[in-house]
Amino acid sequence: MSKESGSQQHHPSRYESQKRRDWNTFLQYLKNQRPPIPISLSNSTHVISFLRYLDQFGKTKVHLLPCVFFGQPDPPAPCACPLRQAWGSLDALIGRLRAAFDEHASSPETNPFADAAIRVFLKEVKDSQAKARGIPYKKKKKKRRRVIHHPLKLHDDDNDHHHSLINNSS
Repeated sequence: MSKESGSQQHHPSRYESQKRRDWNTFLQYLKNQRPPIPISLSNSTHVISFLRYLDQFGKTKVHLLPCVFFGQPDPPAPCACPLRQAWGSLDALIGRLRAAFDEHASSPETNPFADAAIRVFLKEVKDSQAKARGIPYKKKKKKRRRVIHHPLKLHDDDNDHHHSLINNSS
């Protein structure tokens, strides 16, 4: 083995590193439950409780309904409303955990991160954060694929030649 090939190590991408860190964090969360929950028995309820647990580490101010700044995108002063995980962060986290589960678990068809309850939970978080911050999330319209309908375009010279061929063949 040459010195060069021995010193070249594969460094995982930022995404792969995050995915591994998120996976280990979720496994640790399950392990710390009383009683501990094996990954094979985890479900969407455990995933949602994990996402709620993560709120304590959030950095996004989410105004509560009685707050005078509720619905204001840029409040002029601080308030006592809680910090939460931003919807986009949770959505990305679920994507990474969904992929990690498929890689590590024995039965990807039982992926708790792919459960419909998770999509509903994320939509509720998104909507409530948008209301609280006064920033409506507009659903992006899917771009329609433009289909161009045009027959084979013939040049004028070719068109004349084409017509003469048709007329001569009859």
